[in-house]
Amino acid sequence: MSLHNLRGRVAWVFEEDDYDIDLIVGVRNIKITDVSELAALAMADYTAGFAATVARGDLLVGGENFGYGHPHYPAMRAMRRLGISAVIAESFSPGFFRGEMSMGFPLVTCPGIRAAAARGDELTVDWTAGEVQNLRTGQTLALQPFSASERGMLEAGGLIPYLKERMRPARRATPPEPA
Repeated sequence: MSLHNLRGRVAWVFEEDDYDIDLIVGVRNIKITDVSELAALAMADYTAGFAATVARGDLLVGGENFGYGHPHYPAMRAMRRLGISAVIAESFSPGFFRGEMSMGFPLVTCPGIRAAAARGDELTVDWTAGEVQNLRTGQTLALQPFSASERGMLEAGGLIPYLKERMRPARRATPPEPA
């Protein structure tokens, strides 16, 4: 399977560096287990009705060290439920990066993205060309390529399917039947 290019609208631009993703749903709500309830709470501390503005395939844009803090999963589970397809940021907190990538969720490192994108812009991510393009401005930025294992995890849909595929014994070609 190959990694599909992305095309989506910027649902939100996080202006601050070291953004703690728990703030997406509010620290007081991170123990909520109902994903639909979490999704309804997403970004409520920033703007009322955010959840209703998100469409399937939308993107988030962040700054340096996005995902800083404890790599809790509720906030991004809520964003995935809303339809967010990836986060494109200047850089990511290592724990957040490993956790989300292991779930098969694309985190795209793209220096300069925060200054190059505004809420509502449409962006494309072309994995083969190694670039992110803002379709409104025409600006193109280089993305940081994934390692082979990171790409493999995304293509497989997460760490567990990736490891299962890697551990599967190679299938032997069946010899042809005698004539």
